[in-house]
Amino acid sequence: MVYSPCRFSVRGGDSCELEGVVVLKRIVFILTVVAVVGFLGCRRRDADRVVFYCAAGIRPAIADIITAFEAEHDISIVTDYAGSEVLLSKIKLTQTGDLYMPGDKHYIAQADEAGMIEASWPVFYWVPTILVKKGNPKNIAGLGDLLGDGLSVGLGDPKACAIGRTTKRLLEKNGISWADIEKNLKFQSQTVNELGMQIHAGALDAVIVWDAIARYYDDHGELIPIAAADNIVSSVDIGILKFSKKKADAQTFIDFINSNAARLIFEKHNYTTKPTE
Repeated sequence: MVYSPCRFSVRGGDSCELEGVVVLKRIVFILTVVAVVGFLGCRRRDADRVVFYCAAGIRPAIADIITAFEAEHDISIVTDYAGSEVLLSKIKLTQTGDLYMPGDKHYIAQADEAGMIEASWPVFYWVPTILVKKGNPKNIAGLGDLLGDGLSVGLGDPKACAIGRTTKRLLEKNGISWADIEKNLKFQSQTVNELGMQIHAGALDAVIVWDAIARYYDDHGELIPIAAADNIVSSVDIGILKFSKKKADAQTFIDFINSNAARLIFEKHNYTTKPTE
C-alpha cells in the first residue's frame, strides 16, 4: 500500500487541497509584488530619461549622435520620431517632454509663441532638392518640369511635415501653385523619409526632399539640385521645453549636439552644418 502524506482535517477536507490553496495565494501575492515593483521601477526609469521629440527625417544622424552621447554621459535619451507638425500638436496636447527638434525653425517659433520654448539653438541646415529615378528617364531639370504631362510626383503634406511646408513655399516662390502641381501629385507623405522610399521602390518619377535625405537613395535615385537663387534653405533648431523636468540633462545633450563630435556625425550623413551663401 502507498501512503499519502496528506491528512484529513476535522472538517473532512483534504489538507493537501488546503495547503495548495495557501501556496497558490502566496505565489499570487509574490507575483503581484514583483509586478508592482517592476511597474514603479519602469516609471522611475522613464522619469530619469530625457524625452526628445525629433523630426523623423533627422532620425539616422540623431540615432548615431544619441549613441555617442550616451557612451559619454550617464543620461538616457528616449526619442519620439514623427512629422514636425504632428510632434508640435502632441507637445501642445500633453505639455510633457524635454526637447523638441523639428525639421524647420518655423515650428520652434510656433512652439515659442505658444509659450513652450525655454531656449533654442540652430544645429544644421536642410537644402531642398529634387530626387528622381536613377538615370532621370523623364529628363527633369528643374521645378517647372514637375508640371510635365504624365509625371508621377510625390510631395510632403504641408500640414504634417517640414518638407511639405517648405515645398509649398518653394513652389510659390517659383510661380507654381499647389493647384498647378496637383494634376501630377500621386503621393503625399507625413514624413520626408516616405518620399525617398517611393523613389527606392520605383513608384514615382520625382519627389522633393532634403539634400541629406536624397543621399541615402543614391543607388536608386538621382539628385537634381535647385538653383540657390530659387531655393529656400531651412534652419533646423533644437529647443528645451519650458515644462521639462530634466532641463540640466537636456542642456547637456544640447551642448553635445552642438559639439565638434556631433558636427562630424552630421557631416557623415551629408548634413549641411554651416549657413549656405
